Amino acid sequence: MANLFNKKNKAILGVDISSTSVKVLELSRNNDRYQVEAYAAEPLPANAVVEQSISNDEAVGEAIRRALSRSRASAKRAAIAVAGSAVITKTVQMNGKLKDDEMDFQIRAEADQYIPYPLEEVALDWEIQGPSDSGNDMVDVLLAACRSETVERRKDAVEYANLEAAVVDVEAFCTERAFSLLAGQLDGDEIETVAILDIGATMTTLSVLHEGKSIYTREQLFGGKQLSEDIMRRYGLSEEEATRAKLEGGLPDDYESEVLEPFRRAVVQQVSRSLQFFYSSSQFNDVDYIILAGGTSSIPYLSDQVQDAMGIATVIANPFVNMTLSQKVNANLLNGDAPSLMIACGLAMRSFD
Repeated sequence: MANLFNKKNKAILGVDISSTSVKVLELSRNNDRYQVEAYAAEPLPANAVVEQSISNDEAVGEAIRRALSRSRASAKRAAIAVAGSAVITKTVQMNGKLKDDEMDFQIRAEADQYIPYPLEEVALDWEIQGPSDSGNDMVDVLLAACRSETVERRKDAVEYANLEAAVVDVEAFCTERAFSLLAGQLDGDEIETVAILDIGATMTTLSVLHEGKSIYTREQLFGGKQLSEDIMRRYGLSEEEATRAKLEGGLPDDYESEVLEPFRRAVVQQVSRSLQFFYSSSQFNDVDYIILAGGTSSIPYLSDQVQDAMGIATVIANPFVNMTLSQKVNANLLNGDAPSLMIACGLAMRSFD
């Protein structure tokens, strides 16, 4: 975790490891214009990652290696992310007159007050956020801690693919960083509070941003795999056949009404429930915009259904709208996968911190 907040200038490859796939993304920037230099995604074997924890480093490393080969990325340094549920973050006040090494020593000496694990089992990092409201030369310091094993397994996977794990980030911070690419696509004035719902294969993550800063994150076990399982049950297909049919079509005529529509309603219910949890645990009782991300968000008419049910303007995430593409990048593939690339994009943007 020692590189969580480090400022890096060389090209860094974003490597997003989800429960069903790995995605690699490399960006370059000329002034304020980004370009996608390389991109590829590779599926993971079943149970290589279980509930965001890697259980088979070698299988994940092999998938990253295949993605690298297909993408023809040039960057050899990788940024990886751990799930927000695996990280403890805490803002603490410290004397702003301390030198970095003095502050590091004091933070680590006091860290056991904030972290419920033995410190020898924890990866720890911190960053000064700015002057504290309390004054008296105090500064607010963001402390982030994660079990070392969680970080090491991700690090081992990218190193298996002959990459250097240069940065370890937190998924919520990646989403916040990538949101800066979406803000200009939202219609309306005074858009302050935005809910980003990343609906993956097995996990839905709600990230709420207020004035561009992450203020709330919550994960729930729900995702597109449920739709695949519904297809398997109704039509007697294998998991592989169901996944392919879901993406490519060819299912019976009753699929739309009997399987897809009930699943869309389940997604809407999940969105509503997630936002209710947020409202009940904060001073907010509304959001100005909903952004749907993750592979499941691409289901036809889902964003319209969420917007109608919630009464809140809803769009599907595409962080690449204003980017140019290198000749190595397949535009159709990138656009199809764009909603699921918020975290990979936020990781790749670490090149420019």
